[in-house]
Amino acid sequence: MFIVRQVALKADGSEIVRQTEVEGGEIYIGRNASNGVHLPDLAVNPVHARMERRGGDLLVTAQSQQPFDVDGRSVESATIDIARGAELRFGGHIIAVGVEGDAITLTIRRVEAVSDSAEDKDESAIYSLKGLLPGKRMSAWGFALLILIACLAWPIYTWSSYKDLAYKEKVSRPDGFHADGLWSSGKLSLAHKTLKDDCQSCHVDAFVSVRDNACMTCHEKDAGPHAPMTRQLTARGDPTGFAAFTRFVAASFNKPAGRCVECHTEHEGAGAMQPTQQRFCAECHDGMDTRLTNTKLDNAADFGTAHPQFQPAVLLRPLVGDDAKAPRKRISLDRKPRENNGLKFPHDMHLNKTGGVAQMGRRLAGKYGFGDALECSDCHEADKNNVGFVAVDMEKSCAMCHSLAFDKIGNTFRTLRHGQPEQVKADLRAFYRSTAPTRPINLGSLARQRPGVVNSRRTAADYARAVNFRGGRADQAIRQVFSRGGACYDCHVVVPPSSSGGMDYRIAPVAQTSRYLNKGWFTHDAHDKEECTSCHLAEKSSQASDLLLPGIKDCRTCHVGETGESLIKVKKPVESTCAMCHDYHADKGAPWLLREQDKKKKRPEITAALAHPAAVSARLRQSRMMPN
Repeated sequence: MFIVRQVALKADGSEIVRQTEVEGGEIYIGRNASNGVHLPDLAVNPVHARMERRGGDLLVTAQSQQPFDVDGRSVESATIDIARGAELRFGGHIIAVGVEGDAITLTIRRVEAVSDSAEDKDESAIYSLKGLLPGKRMSAWGFALLILIACLAWPIYTWSSYKDLAYKEKVSRPDGFHADGLWSSGKLSLAHKTLKDDCQSCHVDAFVSVRDNACMTCHEKDAGPHAPMTRQLTARGDPTGFAAFTRFVAASFNKPAGRCVECHTEHEGAGAMQPTQQRFCAECHDGMDTRLTNTKLDNAADFGTAHPQFQPAVLLRPLVGDDAKAPRKRISLDRKPRENNGLKFPHDMHLNKTGGVAQMGRRLAGKYGFGDALECSDCHEADKNNVGFVAVDMEKSCAMCHSLAFDKIGNTFRTLRHGQPEQVKADLRAFYRSTAPTRPINLGSLARQRPGVVNSRRTAADYARAVNFRGGRADQAIRQVFSRGGACYDCHVVVPPSSSGGMDYRIAPVAQTSRYLNKGWFTHDAHDKEECTSCHLAEKSSQASDLLLPGIKDCRTCHVGETGESLIKVKKPVESTCAMCHDYHADKGAPWLLREQDKKKKRPEITAALAHPAAVSARLRQSRMMPN
């Protein structure tokens, strides 16, 4: 067995020894890597010599008539006493022969250049590009300088060249490559893709994080403040642990908390910007009362498990005169609030399938398309977006049953002016002043009558008395209209005269609230497959003051939170994040999430037939009139 030890020198002069063992009684020496002793030296043949052990001797024989040195003598063959050892030289390498136990040791050292064409004793420099390139240190400094120039100096120069564009409107950079684009960490979202070549639009100052005023340059109208920033930071609370450290580092590098970009992150891909995740809302609203102690908002974290009862904005008092802005207060539905809206309307009577209202509806079915009983859509008409409903109009929805006619001339009916009490009084007075009482049939010479002058005189006197008091009948008619059983009294709250015997009757203003839940969003369009009565208990409501809004328990029969959890069992859960009903930048429109879903056609589109306010009722009535 042969033990081959390759000895190399480090830069500091210390040695590195690599040892291999070769079994057998012979070993080859040469430049080929397959040899037992591999000498990467151009002065050495691929297979230069062969060593063979014969007892206590070692026979070394050249294989290509090229000699080698043994103890300074150039030979082609030599017999070496293993016990005494010897020193062989092949090219620039010395092989010291020794013995360890039963094994022959061959210790190889490089003593000069590996070839006549190179002076470097490192063989890797001969067979690689190492000898042609600068050293590692020089290369490291060179590449570092190149990176600084290409990725720092050049982008700074480019940014500085277009710096003034940040303060100009409707001015952008020319098309083409701009070096500061190398700093971009990713593509912009679809909403900001037009700014891909205008870094100054957002990054106004070099090495300064994006400021809110840069965002408000474009979003001033659609990104109003959610709440004063001081209150928002208080609601979030102070971070702890590692979060506190990161907050400190961010503040040190001029990145204050509460900026727009904390929620609206950019350079994360060319797709649509994603809606804010629920955890960003819960970060403040979950347990907020413990941090923001003077808040009037209840805690909220997840619609399915941790959300307060709905709190509609209810009128605190009836409207007075032309007061269209009566104070409202948000009251929880758990307290069963009531609202005096100035109307008297029993939903249960009008939706009853067997009462007088249903019978009248059946008699008018041919003209108005009613069914066996009135339905919600017979009176309530969807708005143009099918989100809510337009205010009920007496002439459209009520007059077909509740007629205000008081006179007929030929085939024309004279009606009282709805919504104009003073005009009603004037019309009634004019009617009684301009018309005479019905003339008795027995008044006249041609009429049949009982014999005797007394009867004729009595009839004439009665008629003359009726004519004399005809004008006074107007006040009686006015009192009847505004009193119990009258046309106005049965549906409206009548304000009695200010003095006994007075005629200054007034009608309390009517308040038809179009939206009670102003802090959230709800659209009927997304619920058009549901029956109205599955959410609104109108069939059990006997007074107009009943607030027919569904509570959170009704909504939770379908809607669960972002995590899919719910306090009740749900057959077909609808994942409902905060962003489905709420907007951080709240306005009167739909939340941003729903608007984006409409763009992607993930929700039913509003058809052209539903664009007209009366289209829903007309469509339903038409379907009922069609033969089966």
